[in-house]
Amino acid sequence: MTEVAEVEVEAESGRAALGRALKFLREQAGLSLGQLAEKTRYDKSYLSRLESGKRLSKLAVMEDLDRFYKTGGLLVELWKVARREVFKDKYKEFMRLEFGARIMHLFTLGIPGLLQTEDVARALLSGDQETESEAESVEEQVIARLGRQQLLYRNPAPTVRIIIDEYGLRRQVGSAEVWEAQLEHLIAIAELPMVTLQVLPLSAGAHHLMDGSLTLMWQEDGSAVAYMEGNQCSELLEDPEDVTRARLAYDRARDRSLPPPDSIAFIRGVLKEFRGS
Repeated sequence: MTEVAEVEVEAESGRAALGRALKFLREQAGLSLGQLAEKTRYDKSYLSRLESGKRLSKLAVMEDLDRFYKTGGLLVELWKVARREVFKDKYKEFMRLEFGARIMHLFTLGIPGLLQTEDVARALLSGDQETESEAESVEEQVIARLGRQQLLYRNPAPTVRIIIDEYGLRRQVGSAEVWEAQLEHLIAIAELPMVTLQVLPLSAGAHHLMDGSLTLMWQEDGSAVAYMEGNQCSELLEDPEDVTRARLAYDRARDRSLPPPDSIAFIRGVLKEFRGS
């Protein structure tokens, strides 16, 4: 292979590579887009946009097509690469570390992305989009966010501890049905064996993490990083002293949070209040 060709291959986006693979598999199967649409029940124009690299599907679509083409999970793996490209550059290193983390500690003022339902994620990511291209970008971000949640179900799954400020449970997102489903989802996630969910009640008063969110991650080799977000900015902390300070702030918030069983009961109480309102 020539040096130029190697550069061109490296420059190809993950979404383009996935689209090229989809087109190759369809043509190898001797199918037109219309025939594939009939067999898979996916819209022809939707399949065309996937092949051209203009759209990123949901994970379930790639799982369906992997089964259809009997490709043994190849399309899902290509989808994972393409999904990471949806996130802005400043998140890419965080994404890489999150994917490989063995232990994660999170604090958020609202519902963290790892625990959001599809409807809540869409509502929070939508903002003020007005054009069709902006709406499409939101859908891709929703897909990418939901894709991140797969780490909670993989084997082995990381050990995840999440502290949610009570504020996040009281601030409704979307319709009543959407928010009720979100609160139910939190309770279901809290029952996963590798997840510990705690609520920091408003009665705990002011605390050191009120300005944003904090994620602490430990890798397989024991190395740790801290990722902080707030006021439209983010920072990845790798210096051991900075990580230690962030961990101490997290530990103080955890000490003031409700124990896990009481936290689940608290969320059930908020859900009951919401249903009765």
